[in-house]
Amino acid sequence: MIARLLRFIRFSHTVFALPFALGSMLVAAHGLPEWKTFALIVVAMVCARTAAMTFNRLADWQLDQRNPRTAERHTLVSRGAAILLLIASSAAFVATTWWINPLCFRLSPVALAIVFFYSLTKRFTSLSHFFLGLALSVSPVGAWLAVRGHFDFPPLVLGFAVLLWVAGFDVIYATQDHEFDRAAGLRSLVVRLGVARSLRWAQALHWLMLAVLATFGWSAKLGAPFYASLVLVAGALIYEHRSAARLDVAAINRAFFASNAFVGVVFVLGIFVDQMLLKRA
Repeated sequence: MIARLLRFIRFSHTVFALPFALGSMLVAAHGLPEWKTFALIVVAMVCARTAAMTFNRLADWQLDQRNPRTAERHTLVSRGAAILLLIASSAAFVATTWWINPLCFRLSPVALAIVFFYSLTKRFTSLSHFFLGLALSVSPVGAWLAVRGHFDFPPLVLGFAVLLWVAGFDVIYATQDHEFDRAAGLRSLVVRLGVARSLRWAQALHWLMLAVLATFGWSAKLGAPFYASLVLVAGALIYEHRSAARLDVAAINRAFFASNAFVGVVFVLGIFVDQMLLKRA
């Protein structure tokens, strides 16, 4: 049952948002925070993403059953089990923020509202990709608040970079559902602009994301290891876009997971080396 639930919410895709939360955490703490804070950030991230994905599955239950690419999802668990998972993960997220600090607890309903709202946007706007980016951009801001307990400029810059990154790769991912979304009356940049123009938009978003990441490095006073990681990030994004240009579903899926997982890992490793090794030398 647990294995089916993990497949239902695509738990493996947690690797996309978590590294940016951890990177923000490392910068906010100038290294590793207390282990309690670290553990609570990870638990909050996992619970929030689980709640968001479960809400998405419930909101799209009938649509996903009609889409050949996603029809299998709803053979994994019942709708009742999904509702229970949504309630449990949402409650666990709010409870976890209570243990972190008062500000995170007060903002927890806002965070849930943001991550839930994305699932409704493709019904009325072609900019739904940016709302998904906004949902994931909550993670680095939340991690910073968990460590410092107040807002600062660097996590907002990092959140904007995450928004651009996610919007870009979601446009690429949406090319797989171009025909279905058009027939179902759903909205996306791919439906509105066509595949070729949408892929050019995705490229532009990712190049802008690299510029914003460099701005984050400047605002957070990061050093050479972080900027070196951006070179590897650029290489992964180039690979992703070249794979997407083939318009092959299998290639898109491979590039989507491998490239974006690599981006997250390289990003957090660059910050780890900068904060944990160089600054202690």
